[in-house]
Amino acid sequence: MENTQSTWQTVAILIARLILAAMFAMAAAFKFMDMGATAGYIAAAGFPSPLFLAWCAAILEALLVISFLTGAYLTPLALIGAVYVTFLGFAFHGPSHWAGNQAEFGAFMSHFPFAAGLLYAAVHGPGNVLALRQRWPGRV
Repeated sequence: MENTQSTWQTVAILIARLILAAMFAMAAAFKFMDMGATAGYIAAAGFPSPLFLAWCAAILEALLVISFLTGAYLTPLALIGAVYVTFLGFAFHGPSHWAGNQAEFGAFMSHFPFAAGLLYAAVHGPGNVLALRQRWPGRV
């Protein structure tokens, strides 16, 4: 069964993919430009091996950019991205941060619409236009 999209649906999906790619591109760029600062932020949150984790985060974000721009492996990477941004919300802006700075609650809450968009992308895929149909090996 062929999945047909109207023009407005195709345009909306492409715009959404570009927005998500841009968000992750900005995040990755800031990490790559100053990996030490990112590692310091991770260390301040109490995580071990902060430089290693900073590189892992930057690489994941770069992979998400590539996925949203090409459509390749979009479902699994969007699922991973949803878990990632939810984790970031709790780890860096969670309830333990709210007493010291109420703006942290807003930062915490901003991660959930982002995660919802990633879950929606994971379920619906990259659309029919400008989308490589790459999937995990062995999957139909």
